[in-house]
Amino acid sequence: MNSNDKPFVAKTVDEYLATLPEPAKTALANLRAAIREAAPQAEECISYQIPTYKYKGMLVHFAAFKNHCGFYGVSKAVIDQYMDKLPGCKINGTTIQFKASQGLPANVVKEIVAIRLKQNDENFEQGRKQYGKKS
Repeated sequence: MNSNDKPFVAKTVDEYLATLPEPAKTALANLRAAIREAAPQAEECISYQIPTYKYKGMLVHFAAFKNHCGFYGVSKAVIDQYMDKLPGCKINGTTIQFKASQGLPANVVKEIVAIRLKQNDENFEQGRKQYGKKS
């Protein structure tokens, strides 16, 4: 690559997924479907160069890496409620890391997204921005 070449940056989630190898492409397509089913009202976009869902603030994100995939924006308290339903996953703060070949259970993703929707609704009603910060 010469100095004039810029790395590809996806502008849509479809573009992002199209660049991924299997099994990450399928794992994240399934994660996307679960998020969209649980939060059809959420805006789908690219933020921080990864797929992002917004609803009254940031809702959740996901991404693929060489050795794992990540599901982001899930509060530690919520993750703690689902630890037994996330076998083989590594938890790092508010991130669920998982093997692309394993994926995440759609029912767990939908439940987590439903909780995040409720949290964002409550924060919005109380005049707080995402993650409980005052506006």
